[in-house]
Amino acid sequence: MLIDDENPALLQLERLILGDGRLSVGGKFTRVSLGLEYVAANPVDVVFLDIEMPGTNGLEAGEQLLAIRPDIQIVFVTAYHHYAIEAFELNALDYLLKPVEPTRFAKTVSRIESRLRMNRNVPEQPAPAASMIVCFKRLSIEDGSAAGGLLKWRTQKAQELFTFLLHEQGQWVAKDVILETLWPQLQVDKATTQLHTSVYQVRKMLKQWGIQAFIEYSHDSYRLMRNGYLTDVDLFMRGSLMAEVTTQQEWEQLEQKLNLYQGDYLEEHDYFWAKPVREELRRRYIQGSLAAAAYELKAGREHQALQRLLSIKTKEPYSDEICRSVMKAYVALGNTPAAVQYYRDFASLISNELDTNPESQTTRMYQELLEK
Repeated sequence: MLIDDENPALLQLERLILGDGRLSVGGKFTRVSLGLEYVAANPVDVVFLDIEMPGTNGLEAGEQLLAIRPDIQIVFVTAYHHYAIEAFELNALDYLLKPVEPTRFAKTVSRIESRLRMNRNVPEQPAPAASMIVCFKRLSIEDGSAAGGLLKWRTQKAQELFTFLLHEQGQWVAKDVILETLWPQLQVDKATTQLHTSVYQVRKMLKQWGIQAFIEYSHDSYRLMRNGYLTDVDLFMRGSLMAEVTTQQEWEQLEQKLNLYQGDYLEEHDYFWAKPVREELRRRYIQGSLAAAAYELKAGREHQALQRLLSIKTKEPYSDEICRSVMKAYVALGNTPAAVQYYRDFASLISNELDTNPESQTTRMYQELLEK
């Protein structure tokens, strides 16, 4: 397919293709929108694409073409050398300067033949069965096979771009927002080049891993579409927040959700933009753990409750609610001295580090213990 806003340029390319004889022209268009419609409805191996066009320029059009057909090969055609680096960052197969010379064009066609032959000889990987993207603690994939594990990205920014779009839950994110979030220190042109490169890398690696997800581009915005897989956060959010657990069945359901929480949300990556969600998920985990521990105390499983409470204390060391629950667990075990000492340690901690005192409800529980 050929896209150029000038008819003479389209005619010259068509003559070169006919003269070479190794390619055939499926369609030629002076408007990007028509070319995108054609690619969406027809098999196209390669597109010759002008860069300097009114409205959507060729680099933006290349993004949209790759979003529709990740395997499409792009050859940029332009009168200006300064686009070369950005074109290749978008992973263009080749770059032709106008007016295109027949000898140089023949080399491009040979390169196209070689790339298409190589792509067709590589078998596609089947999508992993029951794959799940893990976001708690670190980004990884679980697919029930030895292939699961950490995702090895080409660059840290490709990983962050994928994670950021995953974090946005399928919502459209404006290109400017992505640039400001991931490349705030770079000038716009350099940041845009980095974005193009990272988008290409993400698309390529998702296909390589067999993950059923793809990046869409439209109206200067991106989104990650998921098909047939979940994240551990998706599963955790379904039923992890219970005010009270009253039956063994409810406890078992909650326990399944809590077991997904293997660490804070994207903890090892420490992305600043993930902090609000990280804090909300931690809050849900603590509240769910408190509900589970309360049921365990009622069910006579005091040791299990105490172990759970001491583990979440490390996540919220200044929580009065956790302090009271731990004290109750020690009392249920018949160890009132341990409950008293736990209160004193807690009071000392928040006094030294926060310059405050325990809540009145916590202090009242402590005083009642001393009176027994």
